[in-house]
Amino acid sequence: MLSHSVTMAICFNLLSEHRTDKKKQVKGSGNDFRIEDSVAKIEQQEPTPVFQRIKDYLLTEIQSGTWKEGDAIPSEQVLAKEFGVSRMTVNRAVRELTSEQILTRIQGSGTYVAQHKYQATLVEIRSIADEVRARGHEHRSELHQLLEIKASELLMRQFRLKQERKLFHSIIVHFENDLPIQVEDRWVNPEVAPDYMSQDFARITPNEYLMVAAPLQGVQYSIEAVNPPKQIADMLHIQTKEPCLVLHRQTLSRGKIASVVTMWHPGNRYQFAGNF
Repeated sequence: MLSHSVTMAICFNLLSEHRTDKKKQVKGSGNDFRIEDSVAKIEQQEPTPVFQRIKDYLLTEIQSGTWKEGDAIPSEQVLAKEFGVSRMTVNRAVRELTSEQILTRIQGSGTYVAQHKYQATLVEIRSIADEVRARGHEHRSELHQLLEIKASELLMRQFRLKQERKLFHSIIVHFENDLPIQVEDRWVNPEVAPDYMSQDFARITPNEYLMVAAPLQGVQYSIEAVNPPKQIADMLHIQTKEPCLVLHRQTLSRGKIASVVTMWHPGNRYQFAGNF
């Protein structure tokens, strides 16, 4: 008779062989069980919200280069029809991408792929509204003038015009917590930004609109300290003997001068800063 210890050894070996054969059968059957597969199946079973799928689609088109900076994306109505959803669902996806500064919405014009900030050696081309909000303050603006005016000889030279033409002219005062910090005196080329006059500049700044309508190719600027004329001083709530920091800027877009702007800032409330 076999001893008790030998019998136990044989049983243990048989049990081990059985377990090994069972593992081989499972492996050879093509039904391997792995935790990763199980997790993947669970994730696949959890439906992605429709607005997120639309958001992912828009991001893919932008990141792949199909839509470039300044390009218009399909309207909410078109996207709603393509995805078979309500415009409210599409609107949520677009709003989130806009808040993330991936898209830019222009009233009466559409939604566009946002442009990266254009930065010169000293002065960054950005919206005064963004500057104010970045400091945690409230921005608002007052529109003092919005007209279409025949260009003077000086403006014709600045815009490189060969014949007489009308330009758009706006004067806007920007406030930080109800304190005026900038008078923006801007001339705009209608050939580059034809919808300029139809914008609601209480809701959007000229810079925000032009960054989309007239993508920047180049910038020339200069800064000086001068005493303001009475009209500017009154708008800034200062005296004419109080110096202002004045930024003169000319922007180029699509091979044409898009805008010529003079920005007046009270010297005791404003400073230019940057990195070199």
